[in-house]
This record gives sequence, C-alpha cells and structure tokens, in this order.
Amino acid sequence: MTAEERLLDLADAKNADFVARLIPHVPREKILGVRAPAITALARELRGTEEAEAFLARLPHDRLDENNLHAALLSAVKDYDRSLALLEAFLPHVDNWATCDSLRPAPVKKNRADFRGRIERWLSSEEPYTVRFGIEMLMCHYLDESFEPEQNERVAAIRFDHYYVRMMQAWYFATALAKQWDATVPLLERRELEDWTHRKTIQKAIESFRVSDERKAYLRTLK
Repeated sequence: MTAEERLLDLADAKNADFVARLIPHVPREKILGVRAPAITALARELRGTEEAEAFLARLPHDRLDENNLHAALLSAVKDYDRSLALLEAFLPHVDNWATCDSLRPAPVKKNRADFRGRIERWLSSEEPYTVRFGIEMLMCHYLDESFEPEQNERVAAIRFDHYYVRMMQAWYFATALAKQWDATVPLLERRELEDWTHRKTIQKAIESFRVSDERKAYLRTLK
C-alpha cells in the first residue's frame, strides 16, 4: 500500500472541514483531514522504507495531507546533505503555513554555521512560503547563542506583501524581543518595520509570557 493510500484510510471529513477554514486558499477537495498525531505515527512507521523514499520523490503531491507527511518524513532525516537536498526539492511546492511550519530539519542544530549561509537565499526568494521558512529557521535556531544582530536588520528589510510572510516577521520579532531585547527594541523605536508588522510585533510581544510587564508597558508607548 502506498503512502497516499495509507493517508486515504486515515481521512477525517469533519477535521478536513475544520482545516479548510484555517487554510482557506487550499481547496477543500485537496484536504483529507488526517490529524497531526496520525501523520506523525505514519511518518514514524514509514521512515527508512523504500516506500518513504519513493513518496519523497513523488513531487508535487496532490493533497495537503501528503505535503504534511512529506514534511514529517523530511524533518526526521538525520543526514545533513540529504536533508538539504530534500529541502531544496520540496520548498517550491510548499503552498500553505501549516506545511511550512511543520518543517523542522533534524540536522540543523549540529550544522548551524553552514545552514545560516543557506537561509539568505530563501529570504530572497519570490515564493512566500520559502521566505516564511527562512525567517522561521532564524527564529528557531539563531535567537540564542547563535544570534547575530545583523539578522534583525535582514528580517526587517524584507518587504513581501503576503500575510503569512508578514505574520512570520512579527512572530520573529516578538520572539527576538523576548530573547534579544537590547538588540531588537531599537528597530521598533526607529520604526524600521512595515507599519502592519510593527503593530503586530508589539501585539504578540505584549501577549507573550516571556516579556516582562515593564517591557510590555514600554512597548505600548511605541504603537
């Protein structure tokens, strides 16, 4: 049985209706509604099999659930070069925030220096979810000990008129305010972000439990 057939067996019409409301630009007929734990379990079962390799090569996929399974299988690949090759092949086909945000390549933590150099090309892409993925990788892996202040300027400079890119920018800067306040708050003081992203960043930071009440009060003055 193929991976696609396995997903059909796991289809959940009620959940598909719910997912379709969260991702309205993906046609309802392309959503099976397979729940995330079932995707994870199937990926774990398929991992390392010939069918998994064949499925990863069968691009593009027809359904959202197939893309989500692809992301789960890709994220578990431990070999760095193989992971990168799969990423480059898959990113052009990512067409929604849910699949994009489930991409978490396992080898990045051990290869941060090299991976950081590759992010720049994704940030310069004309594909919105490739840009979103690049920003998210900076947020996930480069706001702690690997942080460089220049990356804030790079993310701030992105001007991409797409809701899910701007939302990821806001998410990045809200997280940066929690982790790298001194290097991040000047961008808001100088209003270097696009207006919508500026306001959304402040909103998300104020909602965060990782930002102190004193700092939230100051952020309110920057709206």
